[in-house]
Amino acid sequence: MTKKSEYTGKQIQVLEGLEGVRRRPAMYIGGTGKDGLHHLVYEAVDNSVDEALMGYCKKIEVTLSKDGSAIISDDGRGIPVDKHPVLKIPAVEVALTRLHAGGKFDKKSYKISGGLHGVGISVVNALSKEMIIEVKRDGKIYRQGYSKGKTLTKLKVVGKAGTGESGTEIKFWPDPEIFSTIEFDYKVLETRFREITFLNPGLKIILIDEKKGKKEVFFSSGGLIEFVKQINKSKEVLHREPIYFKKEADDIVLDVAIQYNNGYRESIFGFVNTINTVEGGTHVSGLKTALTRVINDYAKKKGLLKNNGKKSESLSGEDVREGLTAIISIKMPEPQFEGQTKTKLGNSEIKGFVDSIVSRALSEFFEENPAVAKKVAQKALDSAKARLAAKKAKDLVRRKNAFSLSGLPGKLADCSNKKADNTELYIVEGESAGGSAKMARSKEIQAILPLRGKILNVEKSNPVKSLSSEEIVNMITVIGTGVGEHFNINKLRYKKIVIMTDADVDGEHIKTLLLTFFFRYMPELIENGNVYVALPPLYRIRKGQKDHYTYSNEELKKLSEKLGSSSASVTRFKGLGEMSPQQLWETTMNPKTRKIKKIFIEDAVEADSTFSMLMGSDVQGRKEFIAENAKEATLDV
Repeated sequence: MTKKSEYTGKQIQVLEGLEGVRRRPAMYIGGTGKDGLHHLVYEAVDNSVDEALMGYCKKIEVTLSKDGSAIISDDGRGIPVDKHPVLKIPAVEVALTRLHAGGKFDKKSYKISGGLHGVGISVVNALSKEMIIEVKRDGKIYRQGYSKGKTLTKLKVVGKAGTGESGTEIKFWPDPEIFSTIEFDYKVLETRFREITFLNPGLKIILIDEKKGKKEVFFSSGGLIEFVKQINKSKEVLHREPIYFKKEADDIVLDVAIQYNNGYRESIFGFVNTINTVEGGTHVSGLKTALTRVINDYAKKKGLLKNNGKKSESLSGEDVREGLTAIISIKMPEPQFEGQTKTKLGNSEIKGFVDSIVSRALSEFFEENPAVAKKVAQKALDSAKARLAAKKAKDLVRRKNAFSLSGLPGKLADCSNKKADNTELYIVEGESAGGSAKMARSKEIQAILPLRGKILNVEKSNPVKSLSSEEIVNMITVIGTGVGEHFNINKLRYKKIVIMTDADVDGEHIKTLLLTFFFRYMPELIENGNVYVALPPLYRIRKGQKDHYTYSNEELKKLSEKLGSSSASVTRFKGLGEMSPQQLWETTMNPKTRKIKKIFIEDAVEADSTFSMLMGSDVQGRKEFIAENAKEATLDV
């Protein structure tokens, strides 16, 4: 009989200082991978943005240093350095070494801020191998050092500040004991900083990467109008100038920019105190409700909707949002976010507040701009007609799904394990590669669905056409979740959905078409981490009886030099069908040896814009993108 473990007061641990953050970092920054790493920079920058929101900061500079550190400096007021009345240590030390310590609780120092819990900068400190802070205040420059959340040095005066000069500079080195990667990604930060400057017209952010020798200045004078135009630059718009209004009441500032395009997707992006609320919230709900009401009222008033006696026709929310690009930015004193990473706004009173203001402002705009109002209403009416046809197509897909195994396409080679927990679906380009994959796979956990060449480009096709395509219907049926309002993640038949295409131009195009489909019709699968891309090798190098595989020209060169090219033979794989089943298994399908890449959305605004540009009608924008990124292109685009 096993001895019961003792459970007494001795087992109750009290974690001192910031040790709890180091034990459970995901609670505070969402994870310890790439996202969590960049969240440290966001936390530091958000503090500077809060200074800008209060009117004290005009410039923020972020430097990715050669020594692996990140430096964030601003020209705000500078964190206070006087002694805390209770703790008797400098206030800056309190802010950096204590959770729930900050100047954002009493709403006097900061009426509006993104940071609320007083944990942001102390969390950065806790998860840094080393941190140095410099504060310019009252004509002096103060400096203090920290490591892993603990104070290393006393606060010292290290120099004189110029007349009227103030601000804060934070330099930190992420702790490799915490993070799986400590390499900052310039592109990720660039996207976020561009958003921040759109949301805060007049604020300048400078991003410098010392390793790459890159520097970029972000500044916007046009604000949300400029932001919406940027998102829609690859789309054909219904009205050249966005609908824009800004209202202020009860210490809440509401900014809304709306522009319709000729596409079929809706793109609504919500921000609260410049924080991107990727899961939406009450502010986004209020905007949707107002749009539906105002456009319905306009259509009824102008006699565009039929009246069948007792009940007149009405447009659905889905109808009025087709082709919509909207940004709603709200700045408020007491936002209630879900979780420290702030992905959803929960304040119930905000829905009614936004609904009321948007309804009034949009109704006035329609009265004053009848030409735009008519185009928007007509777009919604056309959408309503298409919705009925699309509903029939979705219902057809759903009915196919309901047949379960009997309704699955004949060319699917399913796996024997029926539990989704550890199964994989390989979506494979072409019958030839599909045949090799079927022979190579682990029949227990891997299912194979071959495609006939390139699928339909859903970016340029309406939902009716897309959902009538045999290849697309087959994919939806096999995956099992349904699409649109029928989507149900609990019905997912496979844990991993792996796109496997040839490592050539056609293969890359098919991969992009498939990713466009998932992004537009099943974005929840990407958000849930279910979509992957297989990375087949480009070359096989045989020396003696041993095979080596490389995935780029650079890898081939290095390995050839190491093995000695004179006695090694090199084979270039032109496609998956050229590999034997054994080679395909070893290099691309064996979970123990393969290379696959998980697809995730770093920034919804950027992703929407990029898919529209790559797969839409903007030929010039696509050419410019290819020219700009050609040098950095690799196999795993």
